[in-house]
Amino acid sequence: MAEYFVIGDVHGKAGMLEELLHHWDGQAKLIFLGDLIDRGENSRAVLEMVQNLVEKKGAVCLSGNHEYMFLTWLDNPEKSYDHYRRNGGDTTINSILGRPLDTPVDSVLDAQAILDVAPDLVTFIRNMPFVVETEQYIFVHAGVDLDLEDWHDTSDYQKVWIRSPFHEGQNHTGKTIVFGHTPTFHLFSEKPGTTKLWQTDDRKIGMDGGAVYGGVLHGLVLDDSGITEHFYVPNDGLVAED
Repeated sequence: MAEYFVIGDVHGKAGMLEELLHHWDGQAKLIFLGDLIDRGENSRAVLEMVQNLVEKKGAVCLSGNHEYMFLTWLDNPEKSYDHYRRNGGDTTINSILGRPLDTPVDSVLDAQAILDVAPDLVTFIRNMPFVVETEQYIFVHAGVDLDLEDWHDTSDYQKVWIRSPFHEGQNHTGKTIVFGHTPTFHLFSEKPGTTKLWQTDDRKIGMDGGAVYGGVLHGLVLDDSGITEHFYVPNDGLVAED
């Protein structure tokens, strides 16, 4: 029986990711739901950790909207930097370049610097898939367009950005959709810190715990029957299990 260990949005929280990975048995298929970078303090370490797991342990890391924004900035630094900066991009730029996180960024020069000093990380991000589909599950960063006759026609942009139309739409895919992107405290209309997963009767599981906002980093073990274990790491570094 297939088994998966799924990890929500990390956003540069390398220490929290290290704690969570202590509970991976080394056998279940590791799936990261994207948003490894931005806002948190150590995006480079997270990228390197996950890249190693992809290359040596067969993990899969999906693209999130923050990886999407990072590449959009790299490909058009003058036009796209301001949007990326407003979404926490400076922390990633400075982390990759090994500078204090509050270092002023030059959008054009620093884009070239990243291409020069970290081409392997850029290639890793460019190669991230947007969805993983199995017999029982759809793993995706933000969601899929449920208004389409065939959800497979969802654009890559929607897979990393969609919110309410997916949350409120009816899942007719016949599979459980596991996603991140929108912190669960938003979905529950609560303050950051809730340890609950967002689960619906039509088989959606939201697992962005808002780690970078003072929330938690979720790890789910899934098999063909559903959730078998649920771990989460709060910001104080203690690992809890439901």
